[in-house]
Amino acid sequence: MIAQALRVIALNEVRLRLRRLSTLAALLAAMALCWLAIADPADGVTMMVIDGRRVLYTSQALAFGSAHIAGMLLGLAGFYLVRGRVADDLQSGMGAVIAATGASNALLAVGRWLGGMAYLMLFVLAYLGSTLALHALRGEGPIQLLVYLQTYVLMLLPIISYAAACAVLFDNVGALVGKRGDVLFFFLWCLQFGALIGVTESPGALWPMFIDFSGLSVAVTTLREHFETTNFVLGRTAFDPAGAVLVIPDSLWTLKAWGFRVATLLLSLLLLTPATLFFHRYSPDRVRPRSTRGNRLLALVDRALRPVAWAVRPLPGLAMRVPGFAGEVLAEVALVLSMSPSAALALAAGTVAASVVAPGALTGVMMGGVACWGVIVCGIVPRDWQNGADAMTGALPGGVVRRFLRQWAASLVLALPLAIIALRWSLDAPVRASAAIAGVLALASAASLLGGLTRGARLFLALFLFTWYIALNSPKEAALDLVGFNGSASAGTAVAWALAGCLAWAAAFAHSRWRQA
Repeated sequence: MIAQALRVIALNEVRLRLRRLSTLAALLAAMALCWLAIADPADGVTMMVIDGRRVLYTSQALAFGSAHIAGMLLGLAGFYLVRGRVADDLQSGMGAVIAATGASNALLAVGRWLGGMAYLMLFVLAYLGSTLALHALRGEGPIQLLVYLQTYVLMLLPIISYAAACAVLFDNVGALVGKRGDVLFFFLWCLQFGALIGVTESPGALWPMFIDFSGLSVAVTTLREHFETTNFVLGRTAFDPAGAVLVIPDSLWTLKAWGFRVATLLLSLLLLTPATLFFHRYSPDRVRPRSTRGNRLLALVDRALRPVAWAVRPLPGLAMRVPGFAGEVLAEVALVLSMSPSAALALAAGTVAASVVAPGALTGVMMGGVACWGVIVCGIVPRDWQNGADAMTGALPGGVVRRFLRQWAASLVLALPLAIIALRWSLDAPVRASAAIAGVLALASAASLLGGLTRGARLFLALFLFTWYIALNSPKEAALDLVGFNGSASAGTAVAWALAGCLAWAAAFAHSRWRQA
């Protein structure tokens, strides 16, 4: 009986998620990242270099590289793809039905974890198919499916389990439902890479590998022990075509590596215990707390932000007095800031910092500013649908198309601190300023497009935060310098991002026209 119930819950979770456009968009992004990272050696760029020698594109090498890419992306995006079922249940009315059933908390938590696991494993299988196609084009040896499966299981199964378990945990704890939990998980994901630093600086340390769900520390340790070197680069890098090459053996993974990954997998399952104990069962006072009483931290934050909320109050009245489209955009901005005083505080602080800090400090302001701005604007487009006001706002003059235009324009207005930084850069570094403007336009258009397609904020948020983190750690990659905070952007990359932004805007506009029709 329990097995049948788990099967029904898991299959239902898989079906619901496979219907989302966010699944296809995330899969295409993962495939594109894989094909971009595993460059064609004929172009003088390769995926992996060890002791200055290129690694041949055998099945083990391509499985290793593609699993590394998928692990980093799924460790973040997998969480955002799996979570969100609480909001769906509340909006559809199924939350009350589920709460009234006799199903135990453990049954619901484990069932949803199994569903998330199955969904992400289907995602990985589709990704594997793309990697095999890449092997057929760029590989330098036969396709060994068993080698791929072994590497994918070892590298990806623990991180998939961890992402699914965290998604269930965050959905089951009322305080972590919503954007607060989304941002918190991003920082937890970043902390994963501390394990890699631990084993790199202390080769004898073993404990970081137990808590490294991404598997990077285990992979690095295995490579170091096999090749007896620490001089290797994983990622797009140039090489000498006339130099010697290396081959990663099919039997790369040792029993020690398997032991660490099995222990990490079991550790991820422990997250289901608090998910079961603290499940809110859709109780309104726990899923959507309307008062900060009983929570001193939230009460303190509320009191601290109260002056900010008071400062925002005149904006709706001002928007009513401003005629035409400008007034509508100002009303959107006022709504965003009124719903989130922390966003208003970030906007005010960012504007002041961008205006008065020394030129050398503008880089740091831009790094933090674009991250805060992305978190704020990702929820503008899906807000109406999530609050049941989609039909009402779409019936206003101009319909869905005009709503898209004012929401997109509002996201640009909220980028005021970034625009000030671009203006200050324009005096000494016009290319950098152009990159900043092009990046903001591209990101605003992408947020509108993905928010409209998926009716949710999490796909854009996951891809944005992932790209932002990778860009911070790849300061010399001009293509990743989204808004010029690394100073490596070129005129070509600025034009490319501007073109991408135009295409995203056109696609979002076409989607709004289609919805209106």
